[in-house]
Amino acid sequence: MDYFPVVSHPVALYQLMASPFYLLYRYLCANGHLSFTARFIYMLVGGLILAFASMGLYALFLFIPALFFPLLFHMVSWQQVHRWAFTLQMSWQTGCHLWVMYRQYYLQEAITMRLSITISSLMLLTQKVTSLALDIHERKVTVISLERGLKDGFHQPLAYNILTFLSYFMFFPALLGAPLCSFGKFKHQVHKSHMLPVFRPMCQLIKGCSITILLQMVCASISRNIQSSYALFDCSGMECVYIMWITAVIFKLTYYSHWILDESLFYAAGFETDNHHGADMHTGFSDFDIFALETTYKISFFARSWNKSTAIWLKRLIFKRCRIRPLLMTFAFSAWWHGLYPGQVFGFLTWAMMVQADYRIHEWFGEYKGREYMKYLYRIVTWIQTQLIIAFIIVAVEMRSFGMVLALCSTYNIVFPLLYFIVLLFLTKT
Repeated sequence: MDYFPVVSHPVALYQLMASPFYLLYRYLCANGHLSFTARFIYMLVGGLILAFASMGLYALFLFIPALFFPLLFHMVSWQQVHRWAFTLQMSWQTGCHLWVMYRQYYLQEAITMRLSITISSLMLLTQKVTSLALDIHERKVTVISLERGLKDGFHQPLAYNILTFLSYFMFFPALLGAPLCSFGKFKHQVHKSHMLPVFRPMCQLIKGCSITILLQMVCASISRNIQSSYALFDCSGMECVYIMWITAVIFKLTYYSHWILDESLFYAAGFETDNHHGADMHTGFSDFDIFALETTYKISFFARSWNKSTAIWLKRLIFKRCRIRPLLMTFAFSAWWHGLYPGQVFGFLTWAMMVQADYRIHEWFGEYKGREYMKYLYRIVTWIQTQLIIAFIIVAVEMRSFGMVLALCSTYNIVFPLLYFIVLLFLTKT
């Protein structure tokens, strides 16, 4: 998920305006005009300019942690760095989220697009800060202590380390939206930028932009026939189920289009995700597979495959490190990371229960040795359940408000997650 209420917004415009500078970077590197240090400076300066252009003065909310954590990483021991980074960055992000809620609900102020872009970028920065802190904690990345670096007169490699960290946090191809790339992968790709072909990314970029436009056109045509926020309060009976499902389709199409554009531009700049070799063979995009997501009959598979880089980050950060109820804690943290709106808390906790139920149901039915047609019927029924439960969760998370949660729970929409919840209770007791 993302911070944005999923509507058309100028993030894509800012990214497209910056795309010539992505291609210029590849050209300069390929022709040997940029040294390693100059490449990191190029990425950093580009990020600063893009941040000010898209966020205005709100960019300070991003600059403060981006400047602070490179120093922290050189001051704290590798054994403690992850704990410090996680606590401080999540505290900063939560404070920003609460400030936005205060303005939105208590002061009744409209939240500007610049502020929304800032909060979304801050969430992406949280991913990079915690990912790098874990790399340092696990000794995948080594740093020189600030005390030792100062004794050497603040020369290399301390200054170079700080520059690379700053560049990683602020590099403009991933500033407004992109799959998570580890620090090691980022640094390696910057060092290898001179080996990249100059014109090959144009095909991927054109394909990505074409798919994005197509998805946005489909989304716009569907949106004309529905006003989700009002229809879900005024509907009755099975009409509510249809409205919920079609609203979720609009949200998903919007996400798919933004992710495709993000990854296309990311690739155009010469970067790849950590799971690039697992790219979808049909689209060439590695962070998601639309066909697999829309045809799966397993909620657990959808959770793992919806925005893969974020799912991998959550698994590494929370699931593998939590000893008590790791699945529940992972989804609870995801709600915290997204902002703790009532709909988000309800949606992610519901998602956790549905994934648990999904595991139990498929484990139980996997032992079924009945007739073949029963297996096909089982897949059809569970696919419908998956579609409607995911729609229920997406609408709750994206609409955010407590009123929308009540609207979902007071209609037939509640039947589908409730059915899985009852099955979970039954299978837990058996």
